[in-house]
Amino acid sequence: MVSKALYVRLKAKPGKEAEVEAFLKNGLALVQREPATTAWFAMKMSHSTYGIFDAFPDEEGRDAHLTGEVAKALFSQAEEMLAETPTVQKIDLLAAKLP
Repeated sequence: MVSKALYVRLKAKPGKEAEVEAFLKNGLALVQREPATTAWFAMKMSHSTYGIFDAFPDEEGRDAHLTGEVAKALFSQAEEMLAETPTVQKIDLLAAKLP
């Protein structure tokens, strides 16, 4: 069961869209090493808008992800790749269907 989630919105700088997409695709390998990250999705919503949605069993799992390798990499590269600071929204999940 998952009860906590995150939604992160990313806006690529002009000309940095491919770099953001590559970052997100490569991020999957890092997230796969996080046992408490139950679900993780990288999304493209428009030409320059991207997002990450991930789910966790509890607050501890979410906190571990927020201090994990993907978060560190994202914030270390944000100024170079992104037009604005990523928005990170904490979400409480009411119901979920997972495999």
